[in-house]
Amino acid sequence: MDFSLTDEQRMLVDTLDRLIADRVAPEQRRAMLETPAATPSALWQTFAELGLLHMPFTEEVGGLGGDGTDLMLIMQALGRGLVPDAYLAGLVLPGDLLARLGDDPQRERWLTPLLDGEHQLALAWQESEARYDAHGITTAARRDDDGWRLDGDKQLVLNAASAAALLVTARLDDGRLGLFVVPADATGLSRRDYLTFDDRSASDLILDDVSLSVDSCLGLDAAAALDATLALGRAALCAEAVGAMEAACEQTLDYLKERQQFGTPLSRFQSLQHRMVDMHLHLEQARSMAILAATSLTLPDAERDYRLAAAKAYCGEAARFVAEQAIQLHGGMGMSAECYVSHYAKHLVMFDHYLGDVDHHLDHVSDHLVDAA
Repeated sequence: MDFSLTDEQRMLVDTLDRLIADRVAPEQRRAMLETPAATPSALWQTFAELGLLHMPFTEEVGGLGGDGTDLMLIMQALGRGLVPDAYLAGLVLPGDLLARLGDDPQRERWLTPLLDGEHQLALAWQESEARYDAHGITTAARRDDDGWRLDGDKQLVLNAASAAALLVTARLDDGRLGLFVVPADATGLSRRDYLTFDDRSASDLILDDVSLSVDSCLGLDAAAALDATLALGRAALCAEAVGAMEAACEQTLDYLKERQQFGTPLSRFQSLQHRMVDMHLHLEQARSMAILAATSLTLPDAERDYRLAAAKAYCGEAARFVAEQAIQLHGGMGMSAECYVSHYAKHLVMFDHYLGDVDHHLDHVSDHLVDAA
């Protein structure tokens, strides 16, 4: 199979790499994290001007018709630069669900300004009791005379603090899974904001008799659409992890070449060379799995979910291995905030916990193999 990039894809990668190198240097990234903007950042507006916000969406909903490979290339570049803007959590995940389930007025109200960079959104699907099970939802939605009312809790909602609205999953009276647009200022919605281990903005939500209009409902049977969107998110995460692993390997090798012991660069020690080789083996195998994930999004649901689970599980193991080796090869300074590789290591460790960890996805792979036997 030919995995070479087209001329347009190479231009996309070059443009992104140059932009991120210029706008997300370590000092600039630190400033972005310390002063989170109430509105989309200047970098986000540049993404909009370059069409990067439109790229992952079909032309029918106002996008540029990019496929899984295009999204993979974007996410790899964001991972290499450790870009803090919530491209996945604030754009891709909620936007994909809006594109799948929203009608024309709903898309015009929420999706069009999202693609134009005017606001960001967030997807609230995880609950503490359900863990990574997207269908184990206990948040309840009930119909009343004026529309809908929601009650429940949501955990680890990425980008909620910067979102104009939240896409919330809730269980209907008949057992189906519904999806609702909840404005950020809705009465009855409370939010506890915090930073994850890798400095990502996240929130826990409490929905206490939140009243919504009739047109806030995106779908009354959203389970299949949610599965497809989470599969897209896992493919994007695998690509982002590959980009972060690339940068961690490069920075570790540069350090070994510069740091000397007994008058000799550390890169000359054979045992450390072997460890760098192991890091690159994990990186290249993860790259292959990320390609598998990106090219499996259009398969039938069962095959798609099996391949995405296998890719996410392997990339999770590889990400942790590369993170641990990068820290160890840097020595004690690798644990300090001043050493930039530590930020990559934190993100690679946390990668495993977004959209399902290794154990969760290995269980899925195992179940699939048993059913196929």
